Amino acid sequence: MTQKLDTLQAALQRVLGDRAAQLVRERGELTLTINHLVYADVARTLRDHPELAFEQMIDLCGMDYSGYKDGAYEGPRYAAVSHLLSVTHNWRLRICVFAADDDFPVLASVTPVWSGANWFEREAFDMYGMVFDGHADLRRILTDYGFIGHPMRKDFPVTGHVEMRYDPEQKRVIYQPVTIEPREITPRIIREDNYGGLH
Repeated sequence: MTQKLDTLQAALQRVLGDRAAQLVRERGELTLTINHLVYADVARTLRDHPELAFEQMIDLCGMDYSGYKDGAYEGPRYAAVSHLLSVTHNWRLRICVFAADDDFPVLASVTPVWSGANWFEREAFDMYGMVFDGHADLRRILTDYGFIGHPMRKDFPVTGHVEMRYDPEQKRVIYQPVTIEPREITPRIIREDNYGGLH
């Protein structure tokens, strides 16, 4: 495994050069960080260069780094992290690209490179509000069309903003403000003196 990682690491450094912002080897894995300006170009190189040949994207997910390292992290808030597989060389690579603007995170779409990124990018859009420029059909995939916000963002309220229910009078689904009542979360054994007849 070490020799294979050595070979991949050397090939990445040779082929990508300064387009690789950072290449970290940790726990038997390689993580390549790419600048958002060269993301699409590097993706094509990773797929097409015979020394790399990453034919398959295994997954892509959005990340919110706002609470990373207990708030000690200083850097861009949103990133797309992908895992790639080379069937030809039987090796894997993690790539990470940060969006430049925290208020409106935009990255290039890699669906023209790996068609399997389609639904993954839609999920990152839906859950984190990340926009993938050039995506042919960027719309919500997990939440309802009327959903407000992006639920995987660290600042999204756990209860959400609205809930939907069927209204028998209107005979349709309606949205209304969340009506979750706060409840006691202290265990009875702590809050009740005589719980279980122990005292």
